[in-house]
Amino acid sequence: MVDPTVLPGYMAVILLFLGPPGPDMAYMLAVGLEGGRRSAVKAILGIGTGMSVYAAAVVAGMGEIARSHPSVLDTVRILGAVYLLWLAFVTLRHARRAISGHGEVRAGRWYLRGVLVSITNPKIILFYLAVLPQFIGRAENPALQMAVLGAINILMEMLLYGCVGVMAGFFQARLAGSTGATAVLNYIACGVYVVLAGVITGEMLLA
Repeated sequence: MVDPTVLPGYMAVILLFLGPPGPDMAYMLAVGLEGGRRSAVKAILGIGTGMSVYAAAVVAGMGEIARSHPSVLDTVRILGAVYLLWLAFVTLRHARRAISGHGEVRAGRWYLRGVLVSITNPKIILFYLAVLPQFIGRAENPALQMAVLGAINILMEMLLYGCVGVMAGFFQARLAGSTGATAVLNYIACGVYVVLAGVITGEMLLA
């Protein structure tokens, strides 16, 4: 039903995409610094959920809509940049509260944040549209093959970027008792969100 011979090459391509530091890795680093290890785990589960939505859409054939209507992806980019700026604002408030000794992180929203950041990242669906069809191989069921490839990509990204977030969370845990250090970590996370929003906007303007 599926062609497993293409998997080594496909996984190598994924590593080439995921290895260099990029927006997703920077986001998970910011989450770990801001909220700690548990927050990073919840965020990466949210990112995996958002990626699953895109993977299912491509398998179902909805990717052709995005391919033929680029304005849809531009709208997604704008929403993603706006949401990242909102996260920067919220994180800035956390930093100021930490300085005043009233810092509090709402851990219950980390999963939803991850879902929204993933859903508003059009690079995911562009990756599926450009890469997955190249690894259909001799599969008798192309839809099933693409579903398997999508699942592998999701698992690999969750593992790699989840580790980045958890490692940043270990660093955050060591400094959790210091209000000054907590504020600095939140300021760093705020800066990451602003930079990511700028990168998304810049890519849209230069496209």
